[in-house]
Amino acid sequence: MEDFEQKWLDTENLLRERFGKLPDMEGILFLIGVNELGRLPRKKFSKEQKQDLMHIAVCTLLSQHGFYEFTGRDAEGWPHFAELEPVPVRGIMEQERMLKECVIHYFG
Repeated sequence: MEDFEQKWLDTENLLRERFGKLPDMEGILFLIGVNELGRLPRKKFSKEQKQDLMHIAVCTLLSQHGFYEFTGRDAEGWPHFAELEPVPVRGIMEQERMLKECVIHYFG
């Protein structure tokens, strides 16, 4: 088994143990976004806030490769990022692999 595949399986097992089930990639991004926000909401997140949380997660993950940089938090505590360089356009499989590698590193 390829080293990447084993590391991904290990990460999936960690998430399954921690949350009682394995979240899909959207769920993983949501969890990372909430973690980066650093607090839970007083009420449920709106649909727009959930999208913002997933965007925060993607920026956090892609900052590992120098595509984004954390610039600070707004008055409500939400993290913001600046794009340092555009993410190269890749096929869906390459994009998924890059995100998975970043998730492995994030939880590693």
